[in-house]
Amino acid sequence: MKKTYSCSAAILIGLTLIFQSCVPQRKYLELTTEKTTMETDNEALRENNEALTTKFNETKSDNDLMSEQLKGLKSDTTIMGTSLRQMTGKYDKINQLNEIMSAKSNALLQESIDENKELLVELDETRQQLLNKEDMLNLLEADLNEKGANLDALSTDLQAKSARVNELEQLLEDQQTAVNSLKDKVSTALLGFEGEGLTVEQKNGKVYVSLEANLLFPSGSTVINNDGKQALIDLAKAVEDQSDLEIIVEGHTDTDKMNSPNHPKDNWELSVLRSTSVVKIMTANSTIKPDILSASGKSEYVPVDPSDKSKNRRIEIILSPNLDELFKIIEG
Repeated sequence: MKKTYSCSAAILIGLTLIFQSCVPQRKYLELTTEKTTMETDNEALRENNEALTTKFNETKSDNDLMSEQLKGLKSDTTIMGTSLRQMTGKYDKINQLNEIMSAKSNALLQESIDENKELLVELDETRQQLLNKEDMLNLLEADLNEKGANLDALSTDLQAKSARVNELEQLLEDQQTAVNSLKDKVSTALLGFEGEGLTVEQKNGKVYVSLEANLLFPSGSTVINNDGKQALIDLAKAVEDQSDLEIIVEGHTDTDKMNSPNHPKDNWELSVLRSTSVVKIMTANSTIKPDILSASGKSEYVPVDPSDKSKNRRIEIILSPNLDELFKIIEG
């Protein structure tokens, strides 16, 4: 660029010299002015050229730097491309692995869902079983409470019954004592008649006084003889002070049939009339209350010895303690 400007200046100078020798003064001045202007422009162009050259050099330096950077970038791009390809390969493998894992995860998830469904079903069944057991437990608890209440009631009742049993046992013991005392008293009162067809026996909580018919009555008669009357009076006197006593007089006959147009006509009447005669003697000769006495006839149907008719013909006086208190305890 500098050479170009030098050649132009030389030409201008040459032309100026030519024009100075060939042209008039005015023209010369114009040329001189033009020359000055051109020099000024040339200087400006030169400075501009230098600036452009500097700019060019800077640009070239920048271009070289950018070229180096480009090379570096290309190198980096190559490296990054290689890395990218490696990473892409790894990514592909990871993606494949992820797909495998995802498939397995989905399978496991589905399996877990199925298992959860089964567990939910089992849980629901277990819950229902627990509810059923809870209902059963409530029923059992209610039943237990009811049985507990019943047990308390039974315990109370048992205690009451135990008290009643104790009372009953005491009463039975007292009655047994009374019966023993009664037997002893009767035996003592009738001691003089023992061995003459009179026996005193205690059984079943009662005192049985058995008098053979020949001690009391002539054969077929209902009238009591003197010896028999005395025995009955002694017996009545022995028991007249007994307030809680029941006396049953039973008449018994043998199997011999009676055939009489008068009374007694048969063994039934004979047995009843004889027991009635005994009751009348006892009440007429003591303070025994008539309401504790009863007369009955058994005829021939309750023998004590089928082979001995004399033993079957008898009067049995049964002395029985009043069991009203005992029955009250039992019924209570």
